[in-house]
Amino acid sequence: MKAIRRFTVRPVLPDALRPLSDLARNLRWSWHTETRELFQSVDPEGWRAAGEDPVRLLGTVSAARLDSLAQDRRFLRRLTAAAADLDDYLRGRRWYQEQPGELPSAVGYFSPEFGITAALPQYSGGLGILAGDHLKSASDLGVPLIGVGLLYRHGYFRQSLSRDGWQQERYPVLDPNELPLSLLREQNGTPARVCLALPGGRCLHATIWQARVGRVPLLLLDSDVEENGPGERDVTDRLYGGGSEHRLLQEMLLGIGGVRALRTYSRLTGHPAPEVFHTNEGHAGFLGLERIRELAGEGLEFDAALEAVRAGTVFTTHTPVPAGIDRFDRELIARHLGDDGELPGVDVGKILQLGMETYPGGEPNLFNMAVMGLRLAQRANGVSTLHGAVSREMFAGLWPGFDAAEVPITSVTNGVHAPTWVAPEVFRLGARRIGAGRTEDALTVGGSERWDAAAEIPAAEIWELRRELREQLVTEVRERLRVSWRQRGAGTAELGWIDGVLNPDVLTIGFARRVPSYKRLTLMLRDRDRLMELLLHPTRPVQIVVAGKAHPADDGGKRLVQELVKFADDPRVRHRIVFLPDYGMAMAKKLYPGCDVWLNNPLRPLEACGTSGMKAALNGCLNLSVLDGWWDEWFEPDFGWAIPTADGAATDEDRRDELEANALYDLIEDRVAPRFYDRGPGALPDRWIEMVRRTLTTLGPKVLAGRMVREYVTRLYAPAAAAHRALDPSTARELAQWKARVRAAWPRVAVDHVEALAPDAAAPNGTAELGSTLTLRVRVGLGDLQPDDVEVQAVAGRVDAADAIADAAAFPLKPAAGPGLEGRWTYEGPLALDRTGPFGYTVRILPAHPHLATHAELGLVAGPTEATGEGAGVLLR
Repeated sequence: MKAIRRFTVRPVLPDALRPLSDLARNLRWSWHTETRELFQSVDPEGWRAAGEDPVRLLGTVSAARLDSLAQDRRFLRRLTAAAADLDDYLRGRRWYQEQPGELPSAVGYFSPEFGITAALPQYSGGLGILAGDHLKSASDLGVPLIGVGLLYRHGYFRQSLSRDGWQQERYPVLDPNELPLSLLREQNGTPARVCLALPGGRCLHATIWQARVGRVPLLLLDSDVEENGPGERDVTDRLYGGGSEHRLLQEMLLGIGGVRALRTYSRLTGHPAPEVFHTNEGHAGFLGLERIRELAGEGLEFDAALEAVRAGTVFTTHTPVPAGIDRFDRELIARHLGDDGELPGVDVGKILQLGMETYPGGEPNLFNMAVMGLRLAQRANGVSTLHGAVSREMFAGLWPGFDAAEVPITSVTNGVHAPTWVAPEVFRLGARRIGAGRTEDALTVGGSERWDAAAEIPAAEIWELRRELREQLVTEVRERLRVSWRQRGAGTAELGWIDGVLNPDVLTIGFARRVPSYKRLTLMLRDRDRLMELLLHPTRPVQIVVAGKAHPADDGGKRLVQELVKFADDPRVRHRIVFLPDYGMAMAKKLYPGCDVWLNNPLRPLEACGTSGMKAALNGCLNLSVLDGWWDEWFEPDFGWAIPTADGAATDEDRRDELEANALYDLIEDRVAPRFYDRGPGALPDRWIEMVRRTLTTLGPKVLAGRMVREYVTRLYAPAAAAHRALDPSTARELAQWKARVRAAWPRVAVDHVEALAPDAAAPNGTAELGSTLTLRVRVGLGDLQPDDVEVQAVAGRVDAADAIADAAAFPLKPAAGPGLEGRWTYEGPLALDRTGPFGYTVRILPAHPHLATHAELGLVAGPTEATGEGAGVLLR
């Protein structure tokens, strides 16, 4: 029989155990080892059965056990210490509170998914895990962040396999009352709500659940409420599900509803309102439109409100391919954001302009969420140095006339939250060297260039730790493999072979991630005979643990999973290679520490960052990866291997896969495996252990989310807060009017004439001596603009065979005379010839205003034309 209604019966904790409830309700337990160990001691078997979730655990502990614990003085001492430690963590001054200057009073951080813990399954992959790590590190640093997302009643799917290895999905229903969440309530006790207007007079209602991520509140909007019709109730049904309109409603609820939820939270709790809004990918981009609507309600015109909103907005792009961006039909947007839908009174034509692909190669009838995100944010970034460069190329059409290098998209390389991903055994090894407090600070705040203490750890201790972690992984793999095969229909009598799967003394390679085609799950299968030789080598065998989910609608990805599973099912190799279904945070926390090598072989440059290798590195695992994402930035031969790429334009995809697979096999066979099995005088692989040390010493401090969040604060949040404060309504109006005036006048802005007054060292044949200086004199037409509206620059640097300037440096020129009879201005300035070889310069005019973040912000530039004369781009060879 099935129940017609479900509800949760909570235990009544004895007074002495009441602090357990507070500890369970704050998700700091998910990364705080002492708190996790305290809950485990409540009921070790129940802890494992509850999926290491304290809320579920406390719902199952017997009253007799609770009464016993309430009399256990040793347990109560531990409980008191844990509660006091949490209180100090929540109230004490941290890194952020010690920083000079005016930092934001609060930052709103919007993301479609958050991977905080397996006990709150609201994530699908790297974007969500990154968002979760961002919140946790903000908490550790004391950054006043407020997270905003959606509460998906089915979360992301759970993965299993059919007998023939085909991915199967199921969506378990999540009851918020059984999750570490609480409803945000009005002062009269009723649930706080937000409401969005839909076409036809309908409304989309949502309640606001809150999770406590250490010091950081996370607000999750839930449309599964009785006031909604069936269609509206399902808006937050599952992550990345449904058709175009379903996705649009999710993103409207996240962006527009999210801002309203923030306002409600601040009103009810007294939390400072955010000065900075951070959009984690384009899904939450509508938050800017809601903020424009708010300002319009206060009497600010659209263009002025846009400037005020842009000043305090940060946009992070995570995709290196246009296909990864959400795009909607313009008519769908107009219907939902017009006067019959949400944002009435806001000009829908201007809304559409923000997202239209009005650049060469763009689709004129599609509304692009990333394009809108960039136009609504004064500051934008990619998530690794290489991804920043890829993003500048990809979005260069929004800033016509500028080289891609000058497109105003910077980069902040992702990091990972070390206390979440570092195995307790690794933490304890560090604590034995430098103490628990210093180890915790090193993993959370970071700030040091090197972890030199790791260099002092004896080789035997490192090797013993690595074997212990590998042994734990072997146990975990066998347990999960047994569960998987039973789900596939196998009987217990068929599964004796699983006891011999993997060996704690064999070189272990890990590969786990989502399964889009560019990540190339099956590249390792390119030459199956050769892979089999590596797995079964008589003296230097290799074993591989693979995991990953294909999107439910991606049959191509599912075929890749099936291909890998069928190979791993082969009785000849199934003890050496395994595929583990249902990859998630719980599995990952065992997988990263237990592997010796972390493999990553995407198609370069399609991996924006790729943080799984960072998590592995923090546990002493070495990386074997294509030079993409973060590995392109920080790879050194001292602590890993780079897989050569064949990414030239002339190489077709099939040939490229063949070349790169062969390079992978060669590396494993000739360099990786020999180094692992090469034993020194003490029967230890000394050179391997030294690479582990180098990984921890040099790479460890770089890959921290603490480093990442500190960069966001100093490079993006603080400047955005300052810009937000500077743009009061009158200043925003002035800036909007100035931009309109500059755009109208720009067609008449021109460089008319350039001449170089060469010193004696510059001969007439176009050569000059290093260290000499040219004096440039430039005549420009500014139309209706004044010199205060522009900056005239000389741009100089080395030139290639086509006279394109590389590594350009810009030098402002100063007004020397004007306006003349024809309204022309003369500018002058020195140009130092500071580089040898082919050298060139040109001159350009850019808009200039104190409230612009960059000269490229308006996408306007005027340079020499052919009629200007040869002097406009003199080359010195």
